[in-house]
Amino acid sequence: MKIIVAALLAAALVGQIAKLNYPKTRKSDHVDVYHGAQTPDAYRWLEDQNSAETGAWVQEQNKLTFSYLESIPERNAIRARLKKLWDHERYSNVFKEGNHYFFSRNDGLQNQSVLYRVASLDGRPEVLLDPNKFSKDGTIALAQAAVSPDGRTLAYGITVSGSDWREWKFLDIESRAELTDHLLWSKFSGISWSKDAKGVFYSAYEKPADPKDSRAPLYYQKLYYHRLGTPQAQDELVYERKDQKEWGFGGEVSDDGRYLIISVWKGTERKNGIFYKDLKAAQPAVLELLKDFDAIYRFIGNEGERLFFYTTWNAPRGRIIAIDLRHPERENWQEVLPQAADNLEEASYIHRTLVANYLRDAHSRIRMFDGEGKHLRDLGVPGIGSVVGFGGKQTDTETFYTFTSFTSPPTIYHYDLKTNTSRVFRQPKLEADLTHYETKQVFYRSKDGTRVPMFLTHRQGLRLDSSNPVYLYGYGGFRVSLTPAFSVSRLVWLEMGGVLAIPNLRGGGEYGDTWHQAGTKLKKQNVFDDFIAAAQWLIDNRYTSPRKLAIAGGSNGGLLVGACMTQRPELFGAAIPQVGVMDMLRFHKMTIGWAWVSDYGSADNPEEFKALRAYSPLHNLKRGVTYPATLVTTSDHDDRVVPGHSFKFAAALQAAHEGSAPVLIRIQTKAGHGLGTPISFVIEEQADIFAFLARNLNVKVPSEPRP
Repeated sequence: MKIIVAALLAAALVGQIAKLNYPKTRKSDHVDVYHGAQTPDAYRWLEDQNSAETGAWVQEQNKLTFSYLESIPERNAIRARLKKLWDHERYSNVFKEGNHYFFSRNDGLQNQSVLYRVASLDGRPEVLLDPNKFSKDGTIALAQAAVSPDGRTLAYGITVSGSDWREWKFLDIESRAELTDHLLWSKFSGISWSKDAKGVFYSAYEKPADPKDSRAPLYYQKLYYHRLGTPQAQDELVYERKDQKEWGFGGEVSDDGRYLIISVWKGTERKNGIFYKDLKAAQPAVLELLKDFDAIYRFIGNEGERLFFYTTWNAPRGRIIAIDLRHPERENWQEVLPQAADNLEEASYIHRTLVANYLRDAHSRIRMFDGEGKHLRDLGVPGIGSVVGFGGKQTDTETFYTFTSFTSPPTIYHYDLKTNTSRVFRQPKLEADLTHYETKQVFYRSKDGTRVPMFLTHRQGLRLDSSNPVYLYGYGGFRVSLTPAFSVSRLVWLEMGGVLAIPNLRGGGEYGDTWHQAGTKLKKQNVFDDFIAAAQWLIDNRYTSPRKLAIAGGSNGGLLVGACMTQRPELFGAAIPQVGVMDMLRFHKMTIGWAWVSDYGSADNPEEFKALRAYSPLHNLKRGVTYPATLVTTSDHDDRVVPGHSFKFAAALQAAHEGSAPVLIRIQTKAGHGLGTPISFVIEEQADIFAFLARNLNVKVPSEPRP
């Protein structure tokens, strides 16, 4: 009897899927011409997210999507489990200014984490700033925070509805009184206090002609100094380049307060310049120290006029050099830490100790050296995981770091550099037994024979019978490294009997600059080949089968999913492209998209146009093809990857798709590219994604958590 009922339910679901009626999306006759090639763009009008017609389309699409999602019985159980697991304490890393330590804490289901301070490590923390009071729905978030060197004033940046724009405000820490200072139109900028605590350096743009139009390109960033107690209109212009519209600037004051180090960037290209200003000079001027834009250069610290830099110059896996400002010529550079077999991801200078964070096959290895490059010691880590932190001043005798892995929530450690000992400062406690899961690393061959690593996490004793649902997640771009990290939502997937698979694709930074460059511009297809090969390996090794395999990724990872599902639609059972770059011919014409040309190339270049056109997800959908069940996700306030990318792709996919599997788009309102998204929004979206996968991959959702 149970078998008969199950069969009838399955038949009913298939019938329900087959009867989906997608909203009718108007097609225009718009055609662009690229180097003589006519390219239709029938849904160009959907780029205007503020038009009444687009707004009506969004409402109709969301109505269909949420109607479908609400019909999935497992959705409520998944949401409840996500909410229960998310309800645990979580902490940020720790920094110290003045006589206090500062860190963020979330008590579990708070939409935004709260900023605390404490006088001693064992003391009772006090609330410094609670972003949950900024708005009722949690859509105004604390993006960044910086405490003045004397510990008296907090500079903090807020973001509204996930926008990349920052408003900088200031708080008197002792009285908790808001200062009148208010800085606007800051974007892609940190903030750095002058040593006298009288002001801050920050970067900003001119006010946009239409602040509501998130598509408008951004150029001509400027570096300013704001003195407390004065209006923004009186801020000192520290540096600008009217002849270089794509240049951006990041100002950082050295620990001794003498130098303003200016990192000069050109989009997302992993090559930058370094300029500086001697703040103690009689007539301080900005001097160009490194102006060739031939490698990555990151300021680490200084001993007087001897400056330490991380660089990839003549070292694709990174090294550390010292430049004496009295003799800054390249032939006088000192190599402090040569390139190693492992990839040097980052470094810091604390207690006159160089703390080097290496990646060995995409997981962390921490090594320590003195200022001349002599090896002092290695820091032991609990296993295959990621370590971040080690911030502080070069005179500090203590620092903090965080360790996490796929099965270990982020734990904050205090490290004493005098005794070389670590102790746990904060460790979250979950109502889940993580010992039932294991992580291993495998290596597979891509299409051209390249050896690619992949992390696999699943319950112990997994049966390799091709029946396991797999969540294959990737990125592969902009030198971003996907290292082991804990995720509540992924834990729910594991409890559902799923396998989490994360390959380290070319285009990322796991093996340094060479690995990155092998997945850019005319070589971008390598990234998709790596991802497809990962899927094929999982199938060949009986972890799963195409009907049980889901692919997912966000932003550049959304492009990855879009490209792979159009190239190999039969290989996947479901696809989740999130806030993806889907129109590869027009991405550079909107908001900060021009900055991605260093990775993607540009349709303005004839040769690069051919490569982009060959994989652009929007332009490679074909009528009559059966595509996998697809849930596109985006946000109406995304001003980085504007939602028009996802709108046009979803409309074109619905028109082209021949099969009965659902093709839906979920559009989150009052949200952006991901930063500062309220926890309540995150839980709802993750519940919808896993409910969608549960139905379309036929995943059983246990009524009670199981290992």
